[in-house]
Amino acid sequence: MILFLTVVSGLAWTAVYVDGIRIGFRDRSYAIPAAALGLNFAWETIYAARSVATGISAQGVFNIAWALADVVIVYTFLRFGRSELPAWVTRPLFIGWALLLGATSFAVQLLFVVEFGWTDAARYAAFLQNLLMSGLFIAMFVARRGSRGQSLLIAVAKWIGTLAPTVVFGWYGNSPLILGVGILCSVFDLAYIGLLWRARSLPTATRGQISPMLGPGMGAM
Repeated sequence: MILFLTVVSGLAWTAVYVDGIRIGFRDRSYAIPAAALGLNFAWETIYAARSVATGISAQGVFNIAWALADVVIVYTFLRFGRSELPAWVTRPLFIGWALLLGATSFAVQLLFVVEFGWTDAARYAAFLQNLLMSGLFIAMFVARRGSRGQSLLIAVAKWIGTLAPTVVFGWYGNSPLILGVGILCSVFDLAYIGLLWRARSLPTATRGQISPMLGPGMGAM
């Protein structure tokens, strides 16, 4: 059962990243909120490298695939993210902010390792940044005033991809922290799914509205 849930989670998150790449290029935007993207990229890079060094497992295969997909999503953020921000944010300022965000994300992940060790750090960091992402997806929807740069597939796959490891590490692993944070993720994920579902009934122009004064990276992991 644990292996099955691991594979379900891996495939669901892979769907999130593949559709995130597709949506990013289609809408000339980025589909993962900036702070969540930074933390995810750092997490997946670090644990993909560790998987290569210590032996490939089923989870390790997914970590490597996710890290590679994140490279493309980071590209969409760097390529299109500046247009989501106010005019006073110059290109150099945007790049500086992106570099600071990336460096901070790697520092946070490594501090988790120092504090909790490799096994617990991977789980605690993953679920906490997952909860952050859940909230930021809703903030992204609000900031863009619709579903531009987002998709129902990403929302549903993200929910399933989080729910499966919640059962593995929270229920089977007997961790109240992971179980509680995982349940909170589901609450936010279902709310976000509801928002996107409702947006499907709106005119196309309304769905794609965006306020130039609010960027999902600023107002949104």
